[in-house]
Amino acid sequence: MENHATRPHHVAVVGSGPSGFYAAAALLDADLDVRVDMFDRLATPWGLVRAGVAPDHPKIKSVSAQYDKTARREGFRFFGHVHLGEDITRDELLERYDAVVYAVGSQTERRLGIPGEDLPGSIASVDFVGWYNGHPDHVDLAPPLDTERAVVIGAGNVALDVARMVLLPEADLRATDTADHALDALVASSVREALICGRRGPREAAFTTTELRELADIDDLAVDVDPEQVPAGIADDDTLTKGTRRNLEILRGFAEKGPDPAAGHRMVFRFLRSPVEIRGDGRVEEIVLGVNRLETGEDGRTRAVDTGERETVATGLVLRAVGYRGMALPGVPFDDETGTVPHEEGRITGRDREYVVGWIKRGPTGIIGTNKKDANETVRHLVADLADRAPAERDDEHRAAVESWLRERCADLVDQTGWEAIDAHERGRGEPHGRPRVKVVDREELTKLSRP
Repeated sequence: MENHATRPHHVAVVGSGPSGFYAAAALLDADLDVRVDMFDRLATPWGLVRAGVAPDHPKIKSVSAQYDKTARREGFRFFGHVHLGEDITRDELLERYDAVVYAVGSQTERRLGIPGEDLPGSIASVDFVGWYNGHPDHVDLAPPLDTERAVVIGAGNVALDVARMVLLPEADLRATDTADHALDALVASSVREALICGRRGPREAAFTTTELRELADIDDLAVDVDPEQVPAGIADDDTLTKGTRRNLEILRGFAEKGPDPAAGHRMVFRFLRSPVEIRGDGRVEEIVLGVNRLETGEDGRTRAVDTGERETVATGLVLRAVGYRGMALPGVPFDDETGTVPHEEGRITGRDREYVVGWIKRGPTGIIGTNKKDANETVRHLVADLADRAPAERDDEHRAAVESWLRERCADLVDQTGWEAIDAHERGRGEPHGRPRVKVVDREELTKLSRP
């Protein structure tokens, strides 16, 4: 390996969520002299930690303190309001950087593929979550909360999050960083029941134990689980993982206790149910559910099989939480079947100097911490590649020239100092009310706040 320590390597990280920050930290920890510029199309960093994690889970959001430490390190810069494919191109990044890392996540939804899916009142969880978290793309969503029942399709943590958010007591909501426009709408909501439908059984549900357990601590909330779907002894199967057995014990506990008839809100779990059709005259009025049974295939995997039996449930709001999906980036290879960028341990297949981390690399799986191991794998290969070649010839003013180029292209550019001003403003607004922050969601206001 040659020694190329005389000039720094410049790496661009596109995307400022957990995977992007873990990649940046690993690059700055490398034995090589590496400078990292991070880009995001939003003014604010942190990705799903800011715009995806449920507002009533502040402990999970506290991981952002780690990202703040990375952002303060020498050699790191943040640039917000930079949209790859519109403001700048992939080719322009490759001209200015020794390597480019794509950390853009999974920005859209998986589709149900059923009639009525696009009726008003049928909403993808990615949009609903963005709405209550203050994502600028979703502030105008205006979900119809003038209905007594919401039906949530999915059996993972996102399904549980959106169901919980429409049922939380006002006092709990007002203690969070839920965006104000959503806070007002949720407080005034008519929703009293959230029906969570999973296509397979309780053993296959993807909830985490912590999220299930905390339902018992929510005031005025009854949890309704069908005892027949979680019979006594269901958690005694030694072939199940410890986490699954704990989940089944919690669900069985809810089933044995039964829902409190005096509670003002109810969360109902129904397994072996798949959406077949969403109906309504101009808006959602009901959903037809297919009743499933489970079969184990030759590969050992458990599948839901339609029995032909149907149930019709009245509702004005369907929240589709069946998974996220990646989107193609201009000029970057993309596997439409998996919704990911083809790669070999983070190196983009058939490309030199281009890498991928996070959900756009592996699909929307794992928890926030999963992204650290994932990013470290990619960066290990990236650093090895950098060490095998000399950094591109750059003059001493290269970094300043890059920033000048960005400011010419992006009139609303937000740098790290600008983000820190936004952050301080939001926290300051929240403090008098006992809230972590009051989010700013308007692009123009965010830009003004970021200016000196």
